[in-house]
Amino acid sequence: MKRIGLTGGIGSGKSTVARIFRQLDVPVYNSDEQGRRITDEDPEVKTAILQHFGAKVFFEDGRLNRKALAARVFQDKAELAALNAIIHPAVAKDFEAWCQQQHAPIVIKEAAIVFEHGLENYLDGVLVVDAPEALRIKRVMKRSAMTEAEVKQRMAQQLPSETLIHKANWVIFNDEKHLLIPQVLSIYARLLGEANAEK
Repeated sequence: MKRIGLTGGIGSGKSTVARIFRQLDVPVYNSDEQGRRITDEDPEVKTAILQHFGAKVFFEDGRLNRKALAARVFQDKAELAALNAIIHPAVAKDFEAWCQQQHAPIVIKEAAIVFEHGLENYLDGVLVVDAPEALRIKRVMKRSAMTEAEVKQRMAQQLPSETLIHKANWVIFNDEKHLLIPQVLSIYARLLGEANAEK
């Protein structure tokens, strides 16, 4: 089984690419979604967040107040690193368990950050989705209530496009100039060929 990372800056369109892979019957593990589930359900993770960040990042009913937590971590790199140090090992463990349940020749791990935490060392390759910054900002503002300044703040926490492209094994350009589906199909065919050759 080939384990492929799928990443890209906020607004690049990696979720759209993930949906195309799902249509091709490739199992996709969404790290953000599973991370949210883990922070809601895993008592060890909740306790670690409570101990580091305090009760202010939780609602009275015990649910995590994501907006309060985001406001805190996206203004302070040390706090963001502390949160990632709590969540990422739990997500990595969950991904490993999920992989054991899959029977496909290829699986995708969709994650906002891969190279920042050395996750590429546990994968068979990383696919980066890229788009121009102005287009990415427009997309994020359209789908969320974030302001341009807030989107740029999130972008500043991620590696720049040039670095991602340099580190990637494959790049998909989601810039409204290149057709998306043919790019995905080409990479999928190559990965499938390699996976079958390794059997």
